[in-house]
Amino acid sequence: MNEKTYKIYADMNISPEVTAFGNEILDNLKDRFDKIDDTAEYNQLKVINAMQECRVSEACLLGTTGYGYNDLGRDTLESVYAKVFHTEDALVRPQITCGTHALALALFSNLRPGDELLSPAGKPYDTLEEVIGIRPSKGSLKEYGISYRQVELLEDGSFDYDGIRSAINEKTRLVTIQRSKGYQTRPTFSVEQIGRLIAFVKDIKPDVICMVDNCYGEFVETIEPSDVGADMTVGSLIKNPGGGLAPIGGYIAGAKECVENAAYRLTSPGLGKEVGASLGVMSAFYQGLFLAPTVTAGALKGAIFAANIYEKLGFPVIPNAVEERHDIIQAVTFGTPEGVIAFCRGIQAAAPVDSHVSPEPWDMPGYDAQVIMAAGAFVSGSSIELSADGPIKPPYAVYFQGGLTWPHAKLGILKSLQSLIDHGIVSLL
Repeated sequence: MNEKTYKIYADMNISPEVTAFGNEILDNLKDRFDKIDDTAEYNQLKVINAMQECRVSEACLLGTTGYGYNDLGRDTLESVYAKVFHTEDALVRPQITCGTHALALALFSNLRPGDELLSPAGKPYDTLEEVIGIRPSKGSLKEYGISYRQVELLEDGSFDYDGIRSAINEKTRLVTIQRSKGYQTRPTFSVEQIGRLIAFVKDIKPDVICMVDNCYGEFVETIEPSDVGADMTVGSLIKNPGGGLAPIGGYIAGAKECVENAAYRLTSPGLGKEVGASLGVMSAFYQGLFLAPTVTAGALKGAIFAANIYEKLGFPVIPNAVEERHDIIQAVTFGTPEGVIAFCRGIQAAAPVDSHVSPEPWDMPGYDAQVIMAAGAFVSGSSIELSADGPIKPPYAVYFQGGLTWPHAKLGILKSLQSLIDHGIVSLL
């Protein structure tokens, strides 16, 4: 690192000791970063190839209004997603407001009263608890007579295949598999692990629908859950596949019938995919997808950098410093609310937007405890941008993700460390 770079870090209130500590960590990460770049190159070519095969044109970048009939850009983009994910069809819409909405849409459209939903990966992400009805909420699956059961993971974080076999019954219609850890300190599942689980489930009950919550996992590997048997792969465009440019949106890629069911639920019976204006977001959706592989690579480098820094300082981290990565999220357990809050304030201080704001825990809708969120983002709530969050409850873990570029991810981690030092929680001595 040259003197000018050291100086600008100092100008941004990062001590020379913190900068030097970070650079020592980076000296050992070159081979891992090279591997990430190799994956990004493959995925970049995969996306470009899909765009070319679908004949993306300048006209596709224009939006429609009103009903959105014959929206060339929208329909072509869905074909691109289907090719990227190797599926029969895809639904990619700005009318899907977030990842939770995309998952709820996939569930409600493919389950009927009397069916049972099974989670073989233990507790789902917090916001899905009200969708399912684990926590009472208006309009939940439970209110529609759809039952739910889950099989806890084994102590080592692996699937309990015996328990799953026992849980599958004549009512089991859909199996939901959450790839990422959510607000849990469990491992994230690789696509290969997910494929083995899907094969196991379908061997027991071939007609069961397997849905994968792919949030934070897109483009981390060279294959996606849809390549290993998932009937639906679901995610948010303000995470990996939006590349930081998509201002809203979600996707469902999968079997034609499952996607059509979702389209009829999103709009109306009889209308389905035929309506839904793309307004002015098509250019951002296309360009965001184009950038997504390299943006995801930068976020992965930041996660690995964070794991190595905080593990060296003695904090439990998941994944650890040397494990293979299957999503962009890095969990760090501080054991105290003060650690979580100081970390998030450091991330906020590194933001290009609202860096002067100090985040506070608050009663966020959909959660059973106060949550602190740091995200000075160009797109509100975008967690492919540099961000960190966590519930203020034991074990007091923070979840770091994102960074549209590797240098920004690096800055965020150094700022988080400086904040912890300034609050007397960490010492480099």
